[in-house]
Amino acid sequence: MGMKARLITIFMVPLGIAAFGGSKLPRSRATAGLLASLAAVLFAARLSLAIELAEPAGAAHGYPGLCDQDGKKLADGEFRQWVQDDGLHIIISYEFSDGRVFEEKALFHQRPELTQEKWSWKESKNGKVSREFTADFRAKTATALTHEDNEAKQWSENIDVEPGRTFGGFGFTLALQNLRKRLLKGEKVELKAVGFTPKPRLATVQLSYGGLDRMRMSGRSLKGDHFVIHPEIPPIAKLFIHVLDTQIWLTNPSPAGFLRWEGPIVVPSDPLIRVDLLSGAKSGPAQPVATSSRE
Repeated sequence: MGMKARLITIFMVPLGIAAFGGSKLPRSRATAGLLASLAAVLFAARLSLAIELAEPAGAAHGYPGLCDQDGKKLADGEFRQWVQDDGLHIIISYEFSDGRVFEEKALFHQRPELTQEKWSWKESKNGKVSREFTADFRAKTATALTHEDNEAKQWSENIDVEPGRTFGGFGFTLALQNLRKRLLKGEKVELKAVGFTPKPRLATVQLSYGGLDRMRMSGRSLKGDHFVIHPEIPPIAKLFIHVLDTQIWLTNPSPAGFLRWEGPIVVPSDPLIRVDLLSGAKSGPAQPVATSSRE
């Protein structure tokens, strides 16, 4: 029996009478039993929707490169990841030759399932902040700050976060690492994404497998599984905003680690960029692998 049918069955039980060995229970006991059964079904449903932890993350330190969409390197990056007080902390920064700095921060919990707690992204130049976006998943709030024509603009919105199913920024790389086996089998998974236009928004996205590719970075030819994050934008909204898919590649064979990311910097109107695991002067496009086994 499916989850929907089970919920209907529970609600159809008369509140004053419940079958138990052919006898009739008092209303209070029947109601208590009904509520306990409903809670159990809802808890089981939540677990079935959560992302099972298949690839636990630990300490990591790397130096990725940020390139334009043609593969020309624009900035040197540093990636730091560590576990502290039951939380997975991530800081990613990129330094440009003109003094600009991008910095992304995120906090996750991995038990009992992968959940994102916080996310922020900041752009500054010579120490002065020009743009900043934040999301507090536990408080269900998101903020944005931009500067246009020397005038600051700010937004603050409540967001309908589903714990364990709502992510932002690098959170989708972690989600893909744990969903990889399901996606390789052809399954499509829907999650929620915190985005900015620059006003904070929440959107449904569909994750799918795009094939096995090979790409050049830092003078090497590397193989990676290609995944697509497709935003499901309502038809009316498409008249005002155009949101491109985000592309993420994970290392192949497993274990699945970050290999490449492509998409707009933050807001849909931002330039398209590419982030490679290995920093080099030139980055090559991903090309499908004709025949290869998947792990």
